[in-house]
Amino acid sequence: MLRIAIQKSGRLQEKSLNLLNECGLGIDNGKSELKALARNFPAEILFLRDDDIPQYVEDGVADLGILGENVILEKKKKLDIIERLGFAKCRLSIAVPKGVEYTNVHWLEGKKIATSYSRIVQDFLARHGVNADIHEISGSVEIAPGIGLADAICDIVSTGGTLMSNGLIEVETVIKSEAVLVANTQLSVEKKALIDKLMFRIAAVNKAANNKYILLNAPNNKLEQIIGVLPGMKSPTVMPLAIEGWSSVHSVLAEEDFWEIIHQLKANGAQGILVIPIEKMIL
Repeated sequence: MLRIAIQKSGRLQEKSLNLLNECGLGIDNGKSELKALARNFPAEILFLRDDDIPQYVEDGVADLGILGENVILEKKKKLDIIERLGFAKCRLSIAVPKGVEYTNVHWLEGKKIATSYSRIVQDFLARHGVNADIHEISGSVEIAPGIGLADAICDIVSTGGTLMSNGLIEVETVIKSEAVLVANTQLSVEKKALIDKLMFRIAAVNKAANNKYILLNAPNNKLEQIIGVLPGMKSPTVMPLAIEGWSSVHSVLAEEDFWEIIHQLKANGAQGILVIPIEKMIL
């Protein structure tokens, strides 16, 4: 049985549970339980503090963990990152009060920086040859300049709204982060086999999330041009319609290319374009 550690509360918990449920694990942990057995897969889910997950996985208490890459970099535990999951994307950034004449990273020389990520910040400053006084605090980092504790902060940024509401502006991106799946480095053959099965499911779910299934009506005299626009998994499916001279074309489009290809399809005479989400996509 695999033991998978996820965040017990916070921004990653819901998305982690959604991913595991979409992979068919079927998890119901109630409101306050700290562990739960998965249905339809030999796994037990542990609900832990985000900062504790790296230690639990390194020690082998948990075999896998889902958490932000920023936590991995800060804790510096011996773990294998086996998959970048593509959600909970954010950045760890340095911010200063509005009105400060910030020039470049060397403005931070001799300044006080408040952060919960002292190791990452120290590495960043060292790479740029900057010496600064790092104040490690947990929670409410953004208020530090306003109460005179620091000249700048380094904190997680998603939209920047919290910085703006506290009179701060983002000036440097230290790292970019997203949710990752990490594993203990000393797993048994049996557990590695279970992880391979889980990874197969995760790949199918993530591939589906990044693609759309489309159906469209195409005039036969434009089929060649329309098929030339569509990438498809191998090639588009083409079926005749009841109306003479028209065909139905089915294909799969990557989310990142979707709108550009749709415009090209319309320009080549495609009509009645339907877009359908894909639940699973197995190659």
